[in-house]
Amino acid sequence: MGRKHNEPNPILSNRLFHLFACFFSCGLVYTFLSSLFTPSSVSKFGSSLASVHGTRSNVGGCCRGIESLELWGASVKWGSEFKFNTSRGCCEACKSMCTGKDGPCLCDTWVFCGNRETCGSKFGECWLKKQKDSLAPERHDNVPPEEIVSWTSGLIFGKGEGIILLETEYGALHIKLFPDCAPHSVAYILELVALGHCAGCQFYRAESRGQSWDSEGNHIENAAFGPPYALIQGLLEAQGTPFEKLPIEDCPTLRRGSVAWVGSGPAFFISLANHAEWKNEYTVFGSVLPEDMHIAEKIATLPTVSDIWNNVNVTVLEKPVPLSLRRVKKSHED
Repeated sequence: MGRKHNEPNPILSNRLFHLFACFFSCGLVYTFLSSLFTPSSVSKFGSSLASVHGTRSNVGGCCRGIESLELWGASVKWGSEFKFNTSRGCCEACKSMCTGKDGPCLCDTWVFCGNRETCGSKFGECWLKKQKDSLAPERHDNVPPEEIVSWTSGLIFGKGEGIILLETEYGALHIKLFPDCAPHSVAYILELVALGHCAGCQFYRAESRGQSWDSEGNHIENAAFGPPYALIQGLLEAQGTPFEKLPIEDCPTLRRGSVAWVGSGPAFFISLANHAEWKNEYTVFGSVLPEDMHIAEKIATLPTVSDIWNNVNVTVLEKPVPLSLRRVKKSHED
């Protein structure tokens, strides 16, 4: 494997977590957990990256965008006549045109001018747009290096939109992406999809639900929280394509089907259970559609070998499972 990366080791008990929480701030706890969620430097998967730094926002309702980015597209609401004081107001206006009841959104892109100094008279302008292809949004790239891009842009995926295929030899997982919660992460995934290949992408760790979680992902009362830890883990990094650490974005409670980064990527995992005990430490950028979870469960039952990462027993696949990313030709229900 060409790049060293973080690996999760999510087995801290509630008792241990609360013990450290009493002595350290949230930031120190996060740094500590990040260091625990890596294999030892002698592991065949490589040594850990430096501790991940970033901020988390659990304020209700995701409305995140990417600063210094101007997305184009057909305007459905002209910003010169439609203004807000914050980017959230612009985002919510786009969401209000995307109820999920009538299929594709009337608005799938919002563009807000929020730099009061550089926007000038355009400050507060909110342009609502509709892309020809929501998985390949148009962007204004012909900007001179010396010019400051004053715009912040975000995507909204409605019902049947923003779904990609994660294909394996055991079947394809349909994944609904969350650009309003993890815009940087989704932008990276869309870049991988556009490449048309994902050489080096694979699953390499498999942990079943064992006797700790039921088939719906609910934790069984008085059962342990692992091992096994109810997840399949892999790598989303195309060989030959430079990878830059992704920022920590929205970190909700992990649910069955959640697709999340380990730290700042490119290691990721799919949760096979509801993991409230892991608190809010992972950027979730998508979710496997419920009807495809049996494929993830199948991968979790493949032959494994035991390993020890930072004094924790884990199971890794005897034979890694290659995966690829591609577009969905036909829309699927959420």
